[in-house]
Amino acid sequence: MSQPRQSQALVIVNTDFHSSDGDVVFGTRRGAKREAEKLSNILSRLNYKVKLMHNKTAKEIEDLYQQECCCEHGEYFVSIISSHGEEGVIFGCDSEPVKLTRIFQILSSEKCPVLTKIPKIFFIQACRGQEFDQGVVVECDSGEPKPVCEPDCFSDYLSIPPQTVVMFACSPGYVAFLNISGSMFLQALLKVLEGEERHLALNRLMTRINWEVAFCCQARGIYEGCKEMPCFVTNLLQEVFPFSA
Repeated sequence: MSQPRQSQALVIVNTDFHSSDGDVVFGTRRGAKREAEKLSNILSRLNYKVKLMHNKTAKEIEDLYQQECCCEHGEYFVSIISSHGEEGVIFGCDSEPVKLTRIFQILSSEKCPVLTKIPKIFFIQACRGQEFDQGVVVECDSGEPKPVCEPDCFSDYLSIPPQTVVMFACSPGYVAFLNISGSMFLQALLKVLEGEERHLALNRLMTRINWEVAFCCQARGIYEGCKEMPCFVTNLLQEVFPFSA
């Protein structure tokens, strides 16, 4: 009897950023490398065939997703991206942007038929703007809260291919926090994958990550007290259990 194909996982972590002239452009992302290695190890234990890629340029990142179109895939495709970013964009180690719409286009049914029916799951640890989330009071008797103007990113959501889930570390327009111990978002993902929550359906698992970050995490140091709110978008047509190995 032939063995079933392993599900695939692609983990991309950029920690050092330089321009074409060799100048340092962004700060070093301390803690991100070790965090990505831990995630790769746990995905391997959950029966994923993992590719862990460090410090890739914008072109190399696109090429990595192009290569997935030629691979054999199991039940799921999981990708974790950890880098600097802004709304709709993550940066290669050459400080050049990669539009998320470009990645989604590469994995679309037209460009990548092998992944058409396979759930594609993204976890993206990157800033989506420059605003700082000061948190909210869950219950209060004060006046009405001021409305928050957020960038229109609906077009990015429309570009997500069928059978795809994308979970972002933070809300549109806001920063995503990272320190030497790791990021709020991916540390919460690690905790969930190491616990019994990994057996949950994906939408419930992601909601658990939202709760973990919202209620159990806050920034330290000069950003003491600042919060973060992950969010996800999905166009799956059924419940999936990608980590219930």
